[in-house]
Amino acid sequence: MNKHNLTRIIFISCVATIGGFLFGFDSGVINGTVEGLQTSFMSNSVGTGFSVASMLIGCAVGAFFAGWLADHFGRKRMLVVAAVLFIVSAWGSGIASGSIEFMIYRILGGLAVGAASVMTPAYIAEIAPSAIRGRLATIQQVAIIFGLFLAFLSNYVIADIAGGSTQELWWGFQAWRWMFWIELIPATIFLLALFLIPESPRYLVIKGDHQVATKVLSSLMDQDGAHQTVSDIKRSLSNNDEQPKLSDLVDPSTGRIRQIVWIGIGLASFQQLVGINVVFYYGAVLWQAVGFSEADALLTNVISGLLSIGAVLIALALIDKVGRKPLLLIGSIGMTITLGTVAFAFSTGELTDTGLQLSDNMGILALVAANAYVAFFNFSWGPVMWVMLGEMFPNQIRGAGLAVSGLCQWSTNFLITMTFPILLTAIGLSITYVIYSTLALLSVLFVIKLVKETKGLSLEEMN
Repeated sequence: MNKHNLTRIIFISCVATIGGFLFGFDSGVINGTVEGLQTSFMSNSVGTGFSVASMLIGCAVGAFFAGWLADHFGRKRMLVVAAVLFIVSAWGSGIASGSIEFMIYRILGGLAVGAASVMTPAYIAEIAPSAIRGRLATIQQVAIIFGLFLAFLSNYVIADIAGGSTQELWWGFQAWRWMFWIELIPATIFLLALFLIPESPRYLVIKGDHQVATKVLSSLMDQDGAHQTVSDIKRSLSNNDEQPKLSDLVDPSTGRIRQIVWIGIGLASFQQLVGINVVFYYGAVLWQAVGFSEADALLTNVISGLLSIGAVLIALALIDKVGRKPLLLIGSIGMTITLGTVAFAFSTGELTDTGLQLSDNMGILALVAANAYVAFFNFSWGPVMWVMLGEMFPNQIRGAGLAVSGLCQWSTNFLITMTFPILLTAIGLSITYVIYSTLALLSVLFVIKLVKETKGLSLEEMN
């Protein structure tokens, strides 16, 4: 049994997950700025949807190329690039004077989020012992949710101080601009902290730097374990002496894309098809649409963020005990029921000049069901999808598998985010949530039929 330096492993994992925190903060900060964007840039529902979703174009591109580039330049270097882009985007989003300029900076932020979303779980999986890999990788989701929560909280506090997101705050700048600038603090910390962690030992072995890889592993475990791990990694790559490439995703014996790649694509896509980012990006708009004030809607986001943190901490405690697949199944069933309940509550409302009006009882039911839905998501698909993508692919195709899965995840995210304000106007909240509930039901079948358990397997045992 190898002895591991858990203190150093946990420290390295926590530094990497600052990328997850920024992923969450950057995704959630837009939630409180939608009204400010509409007022400042005079945009309609389609324009607002694209302003919000523009980041996701960058996310899709960033996830795809980060996964691919990481096989050539390293996991750590891609995280450094992401940190720089976070800084540029946070500053630029706040100083933007028009929709086009704003979208450019949000796309740059998207490149950072996309890169961090695939590189952080992959990096953690490649330095973590298999017995606690799920828990360490789940810290990524804790960080994402904590980032979302702090974005919601800072949005609420800033809007409260200013008297609204469109009101001036400090130095003559509107409050919504300061909501973006707050992100400069954690983004700078992330950049500096990355210089304190090593490159992934598995990447180093793939590049042929066996001596450096052994040195890195020796700082994480005992000498015998380090040498054995390097040998295991080399053995897992023995059937393919070439550098990793996208064509490795095709099984040479059949000429078809490997089944594991399709499962990765399915995991990545279903995580978004259930509509979770409608809550993250449009939560304030959604609750205002059913009669909440802006302040109450922003406070509801804060409560939702706290519930999310609690749910993902439960997942962290269970993921290496009960496994990945059971958590996914419980989450899918729970989301199907709660989304259906939200749809029912919204179906009872009456349209007025101020939006959809619900009775007090239906308003409470919608609020409770929506928060239960968020809790089910963060207990299951939120953390487990990223854990599995980081660990399920064999060493030779990990970067390429993450690239394709990440591209699909963020492309689906873009589709859901872009279409929500249009669906809200065209068919209403109730039918929109029926669609998300149906997709959650399909995810139940996907988990039962196709998802394989990865609990307890070393990365070299993944096939």
